[in-house]
Amino acid sequence: MRTPTRRSTAPVDDDALSRRRRTIETGALVARSFGMASTAVAAAGIGAGAAAVASDDMRLVCWVGVATMGLSNVLSYLGRRRPDSRWYPWLNTGQSVIDTATIIAIVALASRETAETTWPLLAPAIAVAALRHRILGALAVFAATTLGFALLVPGTHDLFYLIVVGFMIAVITGTQSSALDRHLRALDETRRALQHQATHDGLTGLPNRAHLAAYADRRAGRPLAVLLLDLNGFKQVNDEHGHAAGDLLLHEVGARLTAALGEDGLAGRLGGDEFLVLLPEGDSAAAARVMVRIRDAIRRPVDIGDGRAVTVGVSAGVALRAAGGDADLDTLTAEADAGMYRDKRGRTVAA
Repeated sequence: MRTPTRRSTAPVDDDALSRRRRTIETGALVARSFGMASTAVAAAGIGAGAAAVASDDMRLVCWVGVATMGLSNVLSYLGRRRPDSRWYPWLNTGQSVIDTATIIAIVALASRETAETTWPLLAPAIAVAALRHRILGALAVFAATTLGFALLVPGTHDLFYLIVVGFMIAVITGTQSSALDRHLRALDETRRALQHQATHDGLTGLPNRAHLAAYADRRAGRPLAVLLLDLNGFKQVNDEHGHAAGDLLLHEVGARLTAALGEDGLAGRLGGDEFLVLLPEGDSAAAARVMVRIRDAIRRPVDIGDGRAVTVGVSAGVALRAAGGDADLDTLTAEADAGMYRDKRGRTVAA
């Protein structure tokens, strides 16, 4: 009797892009919290930064800035929790808009009311936009900070330096971030392809033994019906029409199994012409209903090219695990394997 070899399959970690997003949000939370604390201390008239907060307008802008940075931190926290959420791009964009508007207001008012050179504080907003939105985001924030500073601080001699430095930062950080993003996406695509190859049969595209074992392990202690299928007449197809025809037949059988099951369970290929079907929460009645659909699907002629068609049948064995049962997939497959051979012998005798 043939039973699937149990293989441990570690859960797939988050993809590289999600990890990068979490890293960005963690950095944003830390940096923004430091900025909130520094701005609040200055607005309260404490420390050396208090000299830059000399007017009521400046103090009000600083306190509003603390509030808006707090709002951005809330968005950053939500984005860090669910970096793969469909809402992440909106949370990401919201932070960029709020942070850019906040820093423009604080820098512009500080430049108007003090002799301090504050425009370099706009550079981090451009760099962060590059991390979040790549080259287009960096250039957009560069344009916004430059235009905002020019309108709010008219006639400033710092505008030229702001344009030169800001544009350089936008291009350098934006292109590097874009290149890293492309690299991470390519890495994730390769990783997903390798993961699929490790858990699926290369010929039929169905789950392989490792995938089936992991699927069953996740349902330990719960009802499970296991159907082991073996094609009748497959060897004759290989002998008479060649292995290429046999491969076409196996591929078509895999597709028909998937279609016959629908959402009721999972079909996989063990090897050769043997297939395994797992029915979660399945009982004998469910297994019988599914077997009727499977037999009807498989017995239909299969086109193998050049106007040729072949027909095969299927022998099957069933094993059941009741709720609370401790039988693992190997045990259930061995039981179904014995039933399948009894079914095959019975069909041979009947023939």
